[in-house]
Amino acid sequence: MQRNPDGGNGDQDRASVYHRAGTQADVPAVLDLLDGAVRWLAERGRTDQWGTERQSTSPRRIAMVTGWARESGLVLACVPAAAGGDGPRVGEQVVGALAVGTARSYVPPVNEPELYVNLLVTDRRWAGRGVGGALLDEARRIAVERGATLLRVDCYAGGDRALVRYYERAGFTAAEPFTIDQPGGPWPGQILSQRIR
Repeated sequence: MQRNPDGGNGDQDRASVYHRAGTQADVPAVLDLLDGAVRWLAERGRTDQWGTERQSTSPRRIAMVTGWARESGLVLACVPAAAGGDGPRVGEQVVGALAVGTARSYVPPVNEPELYVNLLVTDRRWAGRGVGGALLDEARRIAVERGATLLRVDCYAGGDRALVRYYERAGFTAAEPFTIDQPGGPWPGQILSQRIR
């Protein structure tokens, strides 16, 4: 098992978290996690990553999350309701989401079987409890199951590069940097990779 990149050991909290496949019925819960992340970043003046607009009102983001659910690439981290509230299924709360599949068009291809992490988001109220690390462990498990030899992810690389450091603590190695031109200005990104076998 990889070192917990979320900070702390998270062992007790990880014990109450379980994973399940996400479905189209779970799309609102994932969008709510994204809205919470945008809010958290904005409260800290870190609007360069995802801006300030709610992700749940973005047709592009709704289509992406719906596609991941439809393609069986969505995995949810959930806890029993007693640990935090009710979620899309009675008696549970969604505290994290992972989407895996193929790399997006802006990512250079590789010449080996890979699994790409398209989304990793957690409920900020569960920060430091190992939810993100457990979801990355699940991505590794899925990669092995699908015969992938490489796990890649990309993230925002601007500001203090906190996300890059997060993935490095999780065992990834920084590979290619990239920039996406957006209406608000360039968005700096970093591709990271990890050997699976």
